[in-house]
Amino acid sequence: MPRAIPFDNLLTRLIADSQDTRLLWQVGVLALCALAAWGARRLVRSWLDDSAYAQSAGREGWRRVGFPLLMLLALLVGREAAELWLLATPLLDVAAPLLLSLVLVRGGVYALRYVFEPRESLKVWERSVSWLVWGAFALHLTGLLPRIHAAMETLSFESGSHHFSLWLLGQAAAVIGVAVILALALARLIETHLMKLTEMNLSLRMALSKAARTVLLILAVLVALPAVGIDLTVLSVLGGAIGVGIGFGLQKVASNYISGFIILLDRSVRIGDLVTVGTSYGEVSQINTRYTLLKSLDGTESIVPNETLITQTVVNHSLSKPNVRIALPVQVAYDADLEQAQSLMLEAAHSQNRVILGEPDYQPKVLLREFAENGIQMELAVWIRDANEGQGNLRSDINWAIWRRFKAAGIEIPYPQRTVHLAGAVGFPTKNP
Repeated sequence: MPRAIPFDNLLTRLIADSQDTRLLWQVGVLALCALAAWGARRLVRSWLDDSAYAQSAGREGWRRVGFPLLMLLALLVGREAAELWLLATPLLDVAAPLLLSLVLVRGGVYALRYVFEPRESLKVWERSVSWLVWGAFALHLTGLLPRIHAAMETLSFESGSHHFSLWLLGQAAAVIGVAVILALALARLIETHLMKLTEMNLSLRMALSKAARTVLLILAVLVALPAVGIDLTVLSVLGGAIGVGIGFGLQKVASNYISGFIILLDRSVRIGDLVTVGTSYGEVSQINTRYTLLKSLDGTESIVPNETLITQTVVNHSLSKPNVRIALPVQVAYDADLEQAQSLMLEAAHSQNRVILGEPDYQPKVLLREFAENGIQMELAVWIRDANEGQGNLRSDINWAIWRRFKAAGIEIPYPQRTVHLAGAVGFPTKNP
């Protein structure tokens, strides 16, 4: 077997053999390996689609690393076979570590989706980061990275007694990125553990998880910067500038973040509550560090800054109890039997499953509101526990039930009428021609 070629000489040997027919044989081996990997990937994918793992995370992971992994396995076999009649295989020697690094990078970046919240934009970042990291691996394996390193070191500047270069800044960004990812992974584990503690209030669990994430991110940056040789005292001026910016330009942003923690800790507004803030009404679906998301019953979502929930009056319809009162006005004619109308309205309320019936304080009631101009104004008051299911459907069902019962009983629902009485006919003298 020929002697192994160092990685930093692989590209040089490949260029030297570019005019040799051995390169064409190696290209043919790569094409056969790619064809074999493509066929095997289709077979495995069809088996996964027909099996119980069709919706599993492993299937999505296989979709990302399946082809390069199978091609790497085929290439290892093909390279061993090619070395039997070729003296050296520099192209295959370059392709093997590149495929291995591609498998590792794609698998590692795909694992990050369990650290971050699943979003559509994460797929774009996943693809960009994987190609960026793989490109760095490719430059290292082909021996081009040292030259790029030297070129980036020439782009430098001095700040006091510290020397900064483009390479140092890039290295710092990479280290900070890794530290932040590790901090987010640890914060996700803490959040998962806290969410399992059902005996603890949900708002308190969310407050602790968000506080842990903030602290871990700050610690990650403070640990990462000295690791690449950047003294934290250099950032003192920058920290002062940031403090001034928060004090003036970013005070609203800082106020929203602080208000978010206050809301989570005092539990005045919780996830699932039905609240009214100004003209916005809906269910609290998310409480983030900067804003709270209200989802109305028609599906629209309102983004309310957390400071608004602290400084303005918030009507919480389900703070102590989830019971919500619904009032349905009904007008009947003056000659209608009010006792019968009251009985029929209560029957209509009792016919609905969502109406609370078993609690004395929340029984349906019929109120006589006023003697209006066109009829007697009555009101049916009912209580429900599931206001998050909406009130429009329940109102419609009760009104339909009242209408059917009133029609069957002959009770009239009046409409505006005007009666004009003429005092008498007035005659006008006519002039004879």
